[in-house]
Amino acid sequence: MSESIAVPQETAAWEPKIVAFFCNWCTYLAADLAGTSRMKYAPNARVIRVMCSGRVDPQFVMEALVNGADGVLLGGCHFGDCHYQSGNHKAARRFRLLKRILVGMGIEEQRIRLEWISAAEADKLRDVMTEMVEQLEALGPLNLQVPDEESSEVGESAESAELAEVTV
Repeated sequence: MSESIAVPQETAAWEPKIVAFFCNWCTYLAADLAGTSRMKYAPNARVIRVMCSGRVDPQFVMEALVNGADGVLLGGCHFGDCHYQSGNHKAARRFRLLKRILVGMGIEEQRIRLEWISAAEADKLRDVMTEMVEQLEALGPLNLQVPDEESSEVGESAESAELAEVTV
């Protein structure tokens, strides 16, 4: 007797969600150019404009993943073109650290991506977005398990009680 397994509707129609942090001076303008040029690419990204890619804190990326993003795209100016001199170098250092942290947490490193895209490279932005959506579709939903605040407080009080018993 074989049983068929029902696939939930939300899984069958799943589309990856991408949070994109774009530099105001380059990558955001490339996205604008792609839009005004009517280039077709996957609409899976929610763009957050930041003044510089160096301003993107790893905490922002972690919060995006915790709050339901399947992937995060960081976009900044090419080296030597940063309006803040070394912001993209700072972003590159933070990105390397962030990848190590995510891999240590068991999250695939393909879920985050850093790209240098100038204001005139709308076609590159389109290609990067399409590739990232395809990568995330192959990986599937992130399904990150985050303990809620109430359960972590209960765990802390239980640990406190155990510690109090030991010290008494």
